[in-house]
Amino acid sequence: MGVSVGLQLFVFFYLLQCCLSLPFKQMEFGIHYTWDSNPVDHDPIRISFSPGNGGLTMKVSGPFFNDPASPPGPPGHAFPGLWEYEVVESFFLDSTTENYLEVELCPHGQHLILLLSGVGQAFVQQLPMVFTSTVKGETWVGEALIPWSYFPPNVNKMNSYAIHGSGQQRTYEALYPIPKEEIVEGQTANFHRLEYFKDFQLQSIMGEDWVQPESALWRGKP
Repeated sequence: MGVSVGLQLFVFFYLLQCCLSLPFKQMEFGIHYTWDSNPVDHDPIRISFSPGNGGLTMKVSGPFFNDPASPPGPPGHAFPGLWEYEVVESFFLDSTTENYLEVELCPHGQHLILLLSGVGQAFVQQLPMVFTSTVKGETWVGEALIPWSYFPPNVNKMNSYAIHGSGQQRTYEALYPIPKEEIVEGQTANFHRLEYFKDFQLQSIMGEDWVQPESALWRGKP
């Protein structure tokens, strides 16, 4: 009996050590500024990235403005032009080629995926994705699984955004905003200013030895 208990304890502590030494980790971000570097006037939208089954898990939480109203499309499905509604977006860029992935999530449950090669040049849109969202009063949470095949090779930059409001109250927020000293008169929000993206490595989440799977979606792109 003593040998059996000792063996069980050894196995327990061995597995515990293995779990503690896993390279996987979660990265968390908060959107605290508008696109032009003004502080937001509400609790920040929060985004996290962590390993998922066959892709990257993206979680979103924050205030629910319900403005504009829900897009006229079913939850869980892609919706074109989702950026015209209430939405949270994350962009994953290879800055050497200007290939990048754009992921848009709506609190009402719709989503939109764009693959772009060159600034604003989408060559694939409305790819399927597993995404669920829940609204509770004045807050919402969402979780998406972004397949590895959607990411361009050699992602090294990232930015995230949040949009809500209608008309004159339309508000554009950025994780990495444009510095005030670089804004010119008449300038408006543009989420495709790739020069303001910041360093980001998928290996920081998946582990330094992790190798991104190849994707036929990006084959033939620069």
